[in-house]
Amino acid sequence: MPLPHFFDFYNLPVSFFTDEKELKKRFLAFNKQFHPDFHTQATPEAQEQSLLLATYNNKAYETLLHFDQRVKYILELNGLLKEGEKHILPPSFLMEMMELNEMLMELQAKPDETKVAQLLQEINHIENNLLEEALPAMKQFTQNPGNAQLLTDVKDFYYKKRYLLRIKESLSKFASA
Repeated sequence: MPLPHFFDFYNLPVSFFTDEKELKKRFLAFNKQFHPDFHTQATPEAQEQSLLLATYNNKAYETLLHFDQRVKYILELNGLLKEGEKHILPPSFLMEMMELNEMLMELQAKPDETKVAQLLQEINHIENNLLEEALPAMKQFTQNPGNAQLLTDVKDFYYKKRYLLRIKESLSKFASA
């Protein structure tokens, strides 16, 4: 029997904004219901089923708990993320990222803690602006989950944020070295 998607598993609406208290409450209830420790006297088939459901419960909770993972999951549910996909980002965004990468390369050649902090602040500022731009589409999608254009806007946000995350990771590796 195939398992339902994570939102259906918890009987929650598909939304970018999840009530974390309600999610945790449902996770804990399922944890008590499915945890293998409570099924040690059951048949091997029932033990296997409880292990499967406990594992699924953990994965569903971790995915829906974290905003970025939840965004990715909703996009996947709607068939908008494909393995190996080459998503095309707007040239203006790519130019801005090229400038950040150039600043990063300069810092790698000539380290400066103050400039590292400034670059990180700039990245965080861009990231916050991206979220502000994407929030209206996310809120509208919650009210109208059939609107594909809204998800396309969220997909752009997702890929832009991933791009920024790679720059942040490079900066953190460099800054910690």
